[in-house]
Amino acid sequence: MWIKSDRYRRKENKLMQNFMGKSGFQWFVGVVEDRQDPKKLGRVRVRCLGYHTEVHETLPTTDLPWAHPMNPITSATVSGLGQTPLGPVEGTWVIGFFQDGGDAQQPIIMGTLPGVPTSLPTKDGDKGFQDRLNGNYPKYENETDVNRLAVNDDELPHPSLTLRKADRDLAVGVANTDATTVVDDVVAADDGKSWDEPETTYAAQYPYNHVMETEGGHIREYDDTIGAKRIHERHASGTGYEIADDGTKVTRVKKDNYCITTGDDYVHIQGDSRVTHDKGLRVKVNNNAEEGNNYNIEVGAKANVTIEVQNGDINLISQQGDVNLKAGKNMNIDVAQALNIKVGGAITETAASKKESVTGEHEMNAAEQDINGNIINLN
Repeated sequence: MWIKSDRYRRKENKLMQNFMGKSGFQWFVGVVEDRQDPKKLGRVRVRCLGYHTEVHETLPTTDLPWAHPMNPITSATVSGLGQTPLGPVEGTWVIGFFQDGGDAQQPIIMGTLPGVPTSLPTKDGDKGFQDRLNGNYPKYENETDVNRLAVNDDELPHPSLTLRKADRDLAVGVANTDATTVVDDVVAADDGKSWDEPETTYAAQYPYNHVMETEGGHIREYDDTIGAKRIHERHASGTGYEIADDGTKVTRVKKDNYCITTGDDYVHIQGDSRVTHDKGLRVKVNNNAEEGNNYNIEVGAKANVTIEVQNGDINLISQQGDVNLKAGKNMNIDVAQALNIKVGGAITETAASKKESVTGEHEMNAAEQDINGNIINLN
């Protein structure tokens, strides 16, 4: 059995007499004036109402104590795990308490306080309780600090919403082939029709749209508005996606898009697929030149395959293999001008019957020519 020593008891009694909060928390409300923490712990300098004067010359920002942020219990806040404590900016109103009580030198921030700013900051002004270092925040005067996307005021639209509405793709062309006749067979027309990028379904109602926006302009929305539920994520450049209430997803990439899959890739489209390239398309299969990596295209019954070039060539090349064409019915070839066939070896033709009709001259040149048949008629 462990017996406490007198020295341990004295130490324990001292701790019990002076533990933090025993005599009540020393609360404060203040404004963040600096967040350039040299230790990079997420600390900020706060000018506190009732504790610090607003006269910057009397108490410069650099003399304010560093305040530690309090992370939620859902964040580990150790070894880089959890949420990075970098929320407040210069000009943010915060609430907290002093860890050292009345000495007021060890502030802890518990949360931020939104409001309706009545004035804009003055950079390098002579008064504190504002963003005097940069003059950036607040951005709006006599407007709530709650994000405009969450408020949804028609007179104060969020810039990103205006840009999204103006940035839609309209009348995107798709493959569209006319009906054409090849010999006696008609290739049916395929009216692909154009399509428009869907409009944003944004119709948020306060207080159901949960918005997170960074100072750089990155946005994330989780909108629980009845009948208009959405998820929207947008990079400041304009790249992003939106998922509408019915599950429709619109993705826009403002520059290049790269997709790397280190395993297999499976895509199942249960409806039609329309792909439009304003420029070229290059597809390479079996980049590692391994046996059995084939490029197979299979089209189900009662469907056609049409390849049409409006003004150019169609080239089919097999460098070291065969080119095989097989038709279950007829094979029709309609050539507007000359038909040129060059064969390095022999030509073998097997047919139940053969007819040739030439409206002009017909020349046959051969070193040796054999004609065999039960009946040969020459006219």
